[in-house]
Parts: sequence; C-alpha cells; structure tokens
Amino acid sequence: MTVSLEDARALDAADPLRSARDRFVLPDGVYLDGNSLGPLPTATIDRLREVAEQQWGGDLITSWNRHGWIDAPARIAAKLAPLLGAKPEELLIADSTTVCLFKLLAAAVRARPGRTTILTEDRNFPTDLYVAQGLVEMLPHVELKSVAAGEIAGAVDDQTAVVMLTHVDYRSGARHDMAAVNAAAHAQGALALWDLSHSAGAVALDLNRDGCDLAVGCGYKYLNGGPGAPAFLFVAKLLQDELRSPIQGWMGHAEPFAFESDYRPALGIAAFLTGTPSILALTALEAGLDTFAGLSMADVEAKGQALLDLFIGEVEARCGPEVTLASPRDPTQRGSQISFTHRHGYAVMQALIERGVTGDFRAPDLIRFGFAPLYNRFEDAWRAADTLADILATRAWDEPRFHARAKVT
Repeated sequence: MTVSLEDARALDAADPLRSARDRFVLPDGVYLDGNSLGPLPTATIDRLREVAEQQWGGDLITSWNRHGWIDAPARIAAKLAPLLGAKPEELLIADSTTVCLFKLLAAAVRARPGRTTILTEDRNFPTDLYVAQGLVEMLPHVELKSVAAGEIAGAVDDQTAVVMLTHVDYRSGARHDMAAVNAAAHAQGALALWDLSHSAGAVALDLNRDGCDLAVGCGYKYLNGGPGAPAFLFVAKLLQDELRSPIQGWMGHAEPFAFESDYRPALGIAAFLTGTPSILALTALEAGLDTFAGLSMADVEAKGQALLDLFIGEVEARCGPEVTLASPRDPTQRGSQISFTHRHGYAVMQALIERGVTGDFRAPDLIRFGFAPLYNRFEDAWRAADTLADILATRAWDEPRFHARAKVT
C-alpha cells in the first residue's frame, strides 16, 4: 500500500525531530548520502572562522592553554559519549579510523598472548580487512580467519584473540547483534573490536550495556564532522590498564612536555593518543556533534527506521521487479541505510543524482540510500521513490553519460 505526498508531509509535521533539519546547510533536492558524508552544519563555518581568525590568527601558540586546544581530543569525545552509551573517559577523538583500528587491533592481539587468530566476517569493510592483513604480515604467529556473518559466534574458540567486525554492513545495512557477539567472544576469553562508522549517530548504541571491549568509528558520516573528519576510539574502562597502544607518540606520554627520552604511557585512555591533534578538524567535528544536542538517540533510530519502511514500501509498490531489496526488512536487523539491486545500478544512480536525488553506488549492482534522521524527511523518502520509479519506467538511466564511471562511486 502506497502513501501520498500529503501523507508523508503529515508525518513530517508530527516528527519530534523536525526542528533539527534547521541545523544544516542542505542542497536543493533530496540528499540521501549522509551514510557516506554528512552535510555541513550551519554552525561550522562561524566556529571554524573563530578558531582560525581569533585563536590561531590572534593568539597563536598560546591557544594550546588559553583556548584548551591540548584537551580537545578528550573534551570533544565527551560530547560523543552519550551517542554511544559510553563513559567520557572511555573515548578519544584521534587520527583516522584506519589508524585507530590498527592501534586497537594490535593492542588486543598483544593482550592475548599465545592466541593465534583474529576472527572477522569474510565480507567485512575492505579497510578493516586491509588493516588486519597488514598486522598479520607483521606477526607471523597470528592468522586472519574469515567466516560468513552468521557463523561468527560459533567460530570463536580458545585460539581467538579478538573478534573484529563492522557493526552495520556498508553494502546492505545489515546489523550484527553486538551483545550476542560480545558474549560469545568473552565466553572464550577473546576480545571484541567493533567498527561503528556506519552506525554511530544513526542507531541507538549502548557500548557499556552490551559489554563492548573496543570500538572505532569515523566522524564524517552521520556525525557530520566534514570530509576526512577525525575518527574516534573506545576502550572499556576495565581494559585500559591492560592494553597498550602499539604507536607510542608523545601526546600519549605520561608527561609530554617533560621531553623524556624513554616512553612512559599516560594513565587511562590518554595513552592511545599519538601526535598533535588537528585543531581545525576537531573544531568542525565538534560542530557536527553539536547537531545532536537535546536529541534522544532512541528517537533518532526510530525515525530512521520509519523513513526506511516508507521508502521500501514505495519502491516495491511502484518500481517493479527491476529492483530487489538487498537489505534486511526487519528494522531491528539493519542500520539507517537501505540498498536495492539493479543490473545497471551505477547508471541508475547517476540518473537519480542528475534529478536531485543523491545516493551512491556500491559494486557490483547496489544503489544505496542513507537516511539521516536529523535532516531527512518523510517527504524526502517519498520523492526519492517517486523519482526512482519514473527513471525506471522511462529508462532514463540508459544514456551513455550515465554509464561513464567516475573515480568516486
């Protein structure tokens, strides 16, 4: 059963999150790619100008003390903590997701001496697999074991040092049962390490409730921190004295400005810092995190799933058999993105983008749509499905320019 545009607008009028849309600079049309790059928050430009002109331009190096630059990685992490269900002292903003993942994966393997296996999903996010492959090359006694998503819990054994998974699959949006995987890992004495890049800011996480050990994630998707925004890492409080970062940078030293020749790790989460933080990038990420102020992540997730349900219903009712749902239908088993297959998915997505509906494509045949509940509306979901139906019905996608592949898909 389809809904009308007026029905979608009525849902938007009743939406408790509707005012959050005003916190963003949004393009004309429908933007459904926040799972890849979040839009610009309205506050970011003024915040960056203040830090660049007044703090960097006016106060220069004194800003490390005067404006608290030195404490920014922990201070901004405290704003992220409620979105993840973590304690502020369990989080840091630092580096890229790849670097954070290497730090925590290496630390986890080191913390389980004698164990020989890193366990992961065979279709994990490629970067995560690359990091694990590189670490295994450095540690000949450790191997990377990959199994299907549904076989993870049963594959953990007494040789597993760490289970490494992406919480929400980047292709389909399928969501792992975090609590169940953590329990399976702990039952065998292993640690669990999660990549939250496709779930932080979109679903209601509770890392402490679910018994999480370690996690990483990026700041530029649903957290709206800007292209290439810094990443975050999470180390459970109980593990912070046990784990040691493999990258010993001066910001992770117990007394960085003592300039000692030998390394002494800082206490707690600070030991996972390395180099000088990027203040302008941290400033933009902080503005992104501020877009969640006063909002409940339970409400955010509920709206996201309602948007997906409306979109799925409209696409399946109006687009015919050319497209097939490639994501879980059960809202409890998915993140805030949805994918459909189409034989010429790349061309279809390019045609959508030309019509003002921005999603993206993932090989070999997925058209992917990320719904960010802070700014996406039910009207957006309706219009996106309406545009897709027209493009398919008229075969508007089948023009040579839509088949020409760009570097970024």
